[in-house]
Amino acid sequence: MTDGGNPAGAPAAIDWAHLARQTMGDAELEAELLTLFLAQADEFDGKLSAAATDKARLDLAHTLKGAARAIGAFALGDAAEDYESALAEPERRRALVARLAEAQLAITSRLAR
Repeated sequence: MTDGGNPAGAPAAIDWAHLARQTMGDAELEAELLTLFLAQADEFDGKLSAAATDKARLDLAHTLKGAARAIGAFALGDAAEDYESALAEPERRRALVARLAEAQLAITSRLAR
């Protein structure tokens, strides 16, 4: 099982075994979920930048956290949770966006197989 392009020794952006359990090994369902997640992820950064209130930013991070954890993107889910707890800290947003990019790369690599 590939880690989707993570450097050697780095934790996988996606826990593929978790995703396989969530989809009961159904490759079509996995692809569908990953495609839906990518669509959501592609919109996330723009929506976060455009969010006018802390409540809107919290809602976006919370939604991303749940979606990420559901597909096994636990590092991304943790980054979203960190972001929720410290909205005013720019480094939290950078960490969240970096984890999102890692998950997107891993998913794109997986879907290209």
